[in-house]
Amino acid sequence: MDFPTLSTSRLRLDKLTNDDTLALLTIFGDEKVVKYYDTDVYQSEEQAAKLIEFFNGRFAENAGIRWGIRLKESDVLVGTCGFHSVNESMKSAGIGYEIASKYWGNGYVTEALAKVIECAFSEASPFDGLYRIQADTMDGNLASEAVLKKLGFKEEGIRRGAGYWKGGFHDLKCFGLLKPDLY
Repeated sequence: MDFPTLSTSRLRLDKLTNDDTLALLTIFGDEKVVKYYDTDVYQSEEQAAKLIEFFNGRFAENAGIRWGIRLKESDVLVGTCGFHSVNESMKSAGIGYEIASKYWGNGYVTEALAKVIECAFSEASPFDGLYRIQADTMDGNLASEAVLKKLGFKEEGIRRGAGYWKGGFHDLKCFGLLKPDLY
């Protein structure tokens, strides 16, 4: 299957390329963006290039998909979103996203994710018959929680000590969205 390009009124969601390396370095090089992530602040173009390779490899393996989020009017890459894991036998996927801090508060993540979710639950989905989408947030990531709730995700509980990064264990708040929740 070809990598699907999605579109909203303000955004184009498409495949990341090597031309996106510097923009991705800027995004992941921002301490505010990776505060709740299981990664340190990026320091080099090589890190960003490897991330692009990883994201595109997940799609090639039919194990995930990550779109670049671009502003239609300027073609600027402002973030990424998609499914970091897909389990077709369980008909579920884990969703993730980030956006450059200078674009926070504009509704871009909500807009992009709404389109991604619509695609995931549709016949045009690159994955067969998804029924459940899950998201985890680290305690304190209120902006991410607000996005998920706005999109219809239900808070399902805390997975205590489920994450370990940056030298410590982290509780993860689990959110779930089922296809019947929307249709």
